[in-house]
Amino acid sequence: MARSALTGTRIRERRTALRMKQADLARAVGVSPAYLNLIEHNRRRVSDSLLDQLAGALSVDPLALSEGAEGALFDGLREAAAAAGLGDPLSAAPELDRIEEFVGRFPGWAAVLAGGQARVAQLERVVEGYAERMAQDPFLLASLHEVLSAVTSLRSTAAILVEAEDIEPQWRARFLRTIQEESLRLSDTAEALVGYLDTLDEAETGLSSPQEELEAWLAARGWHLDEVERPGRFDPEAVIAGVPELASGAGRTLARMYLDRAAADARALPLARLRAALAAEGPEPGRIAAHAGVPLSVVFRRLASLPAGTDGLPALGLVICDGSGTLTFRRPMPGFALPRFGAACPLWPLYEALARPMQPIRAVVDMAGRLPQRFLTFAFCEPRAPAGFDGPVLAEAFMLILPAPAERAASERAVGSSCRICPRAACPGRREPSILTEGQGPRGV
Repeated sequence: MARSALTGTRIRERRTALRMKQADLARAVGVSPAYLNLIEHNRRRVSDSLLDQLAGALSVDPLALSEGAEGALFDGLREAAAAAGLGDPLSAAPELDRIEEFVGRFPGWAAVLAGGQARVAQLERVVEGYAERMAQDPFLLASLHEVLSAVTSLRSTAAILVEAEDIEPQWRARFLRTIQEESLRLSDTAEALVGYLDTLDEAETGLSSPQEELEAWLAARGWHLDEVERPGRFDPEAVIAGVPELASGAGRTLARMYLDRAAADARALPLARLRAALAAEGPEPGRIAAHAGVPLSVVFRRLASLPAGTDGLPALGLVICDGSGTLTFRRPMPGFALPRFGAACPLWPLYEALARPMQPIRAVVDMAGRLPQRFLTFAFCEPRAPAGFDGPVLAEAFMLILPAPAERAASERAVGSSCRICPRAACPGRREPSILTEGQGPRGV
């Protein structure tokens, strides 16, 4: 757990607010009052076990004592410092060891800087979303080609009128009429394009495709559906009736399919048995599968159906793809960017599992970004034959995404979201240039 130089101060403030004597708190955690006094004046560091005992005695989360309310500010300032390191390498490096002093002396300026960094990160995500959409949306591509065509025609016609010294009146009239027609075409196309872009904010709610309708509904439910956990038969139609996120018939069809599969998974691995296995084995899918005696695919889906915080379950994500590599399910993990359009990073363990059916893969990955983050992934591919021996064999791959352990792994895999928006210039899996590095020369993260 991170240690702040202000931890002792927060312990003293919390004890004072509870009107607890220093001797009483020291007795409760098994240390001497003199030692506790040194801790409260930030002259002794606190071990993890002692901090947990102090937090319990003070009825507060240990994180509130170790980082306090300034934790979000610290994270924002660290991210701003990391972003500054990607700019001019000759610029002075921020003094990260004095970040708490900066927050303590200038909390207002610290909040402004952290807020600005949060806004930059938000705008970068918007730009990435627009870049993905522009690369895949046929309407945008056609509209942009129409704009370029009109502009080229206008430029060529205007150049003729300017450069030609003697043009017959009938040809001049034709050129002027062409300029008028192309100007109207450009105006109409631009108006339609702006109107379409104005609707993108609505599309970002998750209602732009049936799959996103399903995922938006599940996200609104915290990815957990109580209805499938209840014994006996439930009515899928009653569950999805009147759901605003499921705006299309295709979205409701996907929701019914999801409910049928979720109910079958719940019967195979009931919630009580899942929680018992989770408590005994932790969030490691292979051990849970062995403990509960169910297939790995069921464990992957069941873990992703639990809200974060269940029996200590950390925040997690799940990605599922079919044999073509198309992402068919996405429960996002904070910091692990999942593409909405186009293909994902070919270096994901998800695709390695697709090429190695029935072989579990565990890997720590380093996700590219302004502030790179590490994640622990578990991947597995399960072939199935829904039509029997005479039908095709279909493959489905799963990748569970969890926070990475604090200690660095001997081999960590550098990955990205998708090539189009990945800043890793020197990547063995790159299939197209990135819009983040084009024209800037090679640059790694």
